Amino acid sequence: MRTEKDFLGEVNLEDTHYGIHTLRAFRNFCFDQRKTSLELIYAIVQIKKAAAQANFKVKLLPSEKYNAIIFACDQILAGFFDDQFITHPFQGGAGTSTNMNVNEVIANIALEHLGYPKGTYDVLSPIEDVNMSQSTNDVYPSAMRISAIYALRKLADEFALLQKAFIEKEQATGHMLHLGRTQYMDALPLSWGQTFSAYASLINRDRWRLYKVEERLRTINLGGTAIGTGINADQKYIFAATDLIQEITGLGLARAENLIDATQNLDVFVEVSGLIKTAAVSLMKIANDFRLLGSGPHGGLGELTLPAHQTGSSIMFGKINPVILEAIIQIALKVQGNDSIITSAVSLGVLELNAFGPLIIDALLESMNLLNSAAVKMRTHVLEGLSINEAICMEHLEKSNALITILNPILGYETISHIIAKANLEHKTIRTILLEEELFSQEELDRYLDPQSMISPGVVKR
Repeated sequence: MRTEKDFLGEVNLEDTHYGIHTLRAFRNFCFDQRKTSLELIYAIVQIKKAAAQANFKVKLLPSEKYNAIIFACDQILAGFFDDQFITHPFQGGAGTSTNMNVNEVIANIALEHLGYPKGTYDVLSPIEDVNMSQSTNDVYPSAMRISAIYALRKLADEFALLQKAFIEKEQATGHMLHLGRTQYMDALPLSWGQTFSAYASLINRDRWRLYKVEERLRTINLGGTAIGTGINADQKYIFAATDLIQEITGLGLARAENLIDATQNLDVFVEVSGLIKTAAVSLMKIANDFRLLGSGPHGGLGELTLPAHQTGSSIMFGKINPVILEAIIQIALKVQGNDSIITSAVSLGVLELNAFGPLIIDALLESMNLLNSAAVKMRTHVLEGLSINEAICMEHLEKSNALITILNPILGYETISHIIAKANLEHKTIRTILLEEELFSQEELDRYLDPQSMISPGVVKR
C-alpha cells in the first residue's frame, strides 16, 4: 500500500504500477468492464520510447532516467504489464487519462528497475520525465494514427486472402452454370466462375482502397504539444522524435506540415472509416447473396450448400441455419453504426482540439478488428466447404422463361411476350410453345437455348 497525492487530495493505492491519475480516471469512468485497446496503449508506449530517445539525444533527459524509461517501454511492449492499463475507452479529457496511465506505469517500472519503490516520483516523474516535451494532445492523436495503421494493414492483408479465395472458387467452378436473378426474378444464365469472379473484383476494390488509405494516416502531430504551436518542445526534439518514431514503428510516418491543423482536425478518421464501411457493405452483400442461394434446402433456391457449423433450432430437427453469414451481416451493421459515431464525433471537435478522440479510435479499431474477423470467417467457414448443387441449378435454368431473351434479335419483343404469356397460361415450357408454333426446329432450339452459349457476348442470327 502506498499513498499518492495531487492538488485534489490523497489516494491510497495497492501494489499497482499505475498511480493516482489512473485510479481517479478508473473511478470516474467505470461505465462497464471494457478497457482501452492494448493496440492504442502499445502505440502510446512506442511514442514514449521515441520521446525518451529524442529527449536524451538533445540532452534534456539524463542517461540513467533514459535507460530506465527505455527498459520500462520494452517491458510493456513485450506484454508483461497488460493488466496495468485499466482506463475505460470512453473518457473525458481527450485521452489524458490513458496518457497518464501509460506515463505512470512506465515511471513505476523504471523506478523499480532503478531500485526505488513505486511512487517515488521525485526520483523519476511520470509527468516531468516520461511525459517530457509532450502533451496528450500530440501523443494521443499520433497514437491513434499508429494503431489505426497497424489494424488497417492487417485488414487489407486479410481482404487480399479473401480475394484469392474467391479467385480459386472462380477457377474451380467456371464450367458450372446457374440462373442469374435481377430483383429476385429470373434473369439470364451465367457461370459460377463468373459469379465468383464478380465477388473477387468487389473484394479487390476494397483491398486496394484499404491499402491506399493508409497514406492518409501517416501524418502525425508529434511535437505540436498542447495546440500545435510546439511550445515546451525543443525544436531539435521535434525533428528527432519524428525520425525515431519511424524507426521504432517501422512505419512511414511524417510530421504534419501544419501541426495546429493536425492537432485539432481528425477528418482523416472519417475518411478511413468510410472505406472500412464500404468494405463491410461488400461482405454484407455477398453474405446476403449466399443466404438466398443456399436457402431451403427444399423450399428455397438450394443452389448452394453452405458448410454446416451448428444445429439451427431448438425445436425443428435437422435444421441448419446460415449462422456464419448472419454473424457477418451483424458485424457489417456494427461497422456502419461505428462509422456514424466516428462521423459525429469528428464533427464535434471545437477550435484547437477534438475532445472525442477516445471514442473515435475505439470505434475505428473495433470496426477494423471485427471486419477482419468477418473476412476470416467468410474465407474459412463459408468459402471453404461451400458446394454447388449442379442438378438444382440446371433444373432452374431449364424451367426459366428467361432463356428466350437470347431470341429477341430473331423474334422481337412482342412475339416473345406472347410466347411467355402463353407458356405461363398453359403451364408449358418455352421450348414446347416454340415447337408447337413451328417457330424453330428441335435442332435450332438445342443450339439457341443452350445456356452455355448465353454467358458470353454475342447476338444470335438465324
